[in-house]
Amino acid sequence: MASPSRRLQTKPVITCLKSVLLTYTFVFWVSGIVLLAVGIWGRVSLAVYFSLLDEKATNVPFVLVGAGTVVVLLGTFGCFATCRGSTWMLKLYAMLLSLIFLIVLVAAIVGFVFRHEIKTSFESNLDLALKDYNVTADPHSEAVDTIQRTLHCCGVQNYSDWERTEYFSQRGIPRSCCKNQNDCSEEDLKDPNKAQLKVFVNGCFFLVTSTMESKMSVVAGISFGIACFQLIGIILSCCLSRYITNNQYEMV
Repeated sequence: MASPSRRLQTKPVITCLKSVLLTYTFVFWVSGIVLLAVGIWGRVSLAVYFSLLDEKATNVPFVLVGAGTVVVLLGTFGCFATCRGSTWMLKLYAMLLSLIFLIVLVAAIVGFVFRHEIKTSFESNLDLALKDYNVTADPHSEAVDTIQRTLHCCGVQNYSDWERTEYFSQRGIPRSCCKNQNDCSEEDLKDPNKAQLKVFVNGCFFLVTSTMESKMSVVAGISFGIACFQLIGIILSCCLSRYITNNQYEMV
């Protein structure tokens, strides 16, 4: 049996670790809310771009939403485990944090490795959307119009890409390319020389990929920060569990 002075030294450490871990768990829970919000924001703000990507890429925001939900639930469990001071619950909390850390890390690495394939996929899908462009309520056509209006661009590489489409032979360049909707007649849009003065001449591919990279860098940065933040929770949980176990042995 350990001396009373030894037990008196151990208890303040446990109390301190509990307080720090509770603070961490609360911040971790808030980070889950942030991750959830980032996933929803990414789905809404990048929806028009995701519509021109492969189905696998469109699942990224849903993965973030799912991860945010798991983090919120895990944060709640961590708070309960800390308050109870249960060693097995704290160990389980540390194991789950480690699992999420590895999943987020692998997802970040995969996204970084395959970023060029995403660009290539987007370029080919955007080019296909131009060839199949029509004025009906086609999702891809609406996405092309939204991108051209929002980013002030036209075509894939430049406005002349529209000259190789079936739509151009019928109605010219789409009105979504016009700089000024009030000064952009169908006659102007059917004549490439006149259209050059009326429409945006720069292509959308470079602008779209730049916009996506800037927004996805925010998403990736927040996700990576939360992943690294989990290491603190893993260390704190293991330390608290160890001290509680040692304190139990000292009392025997």
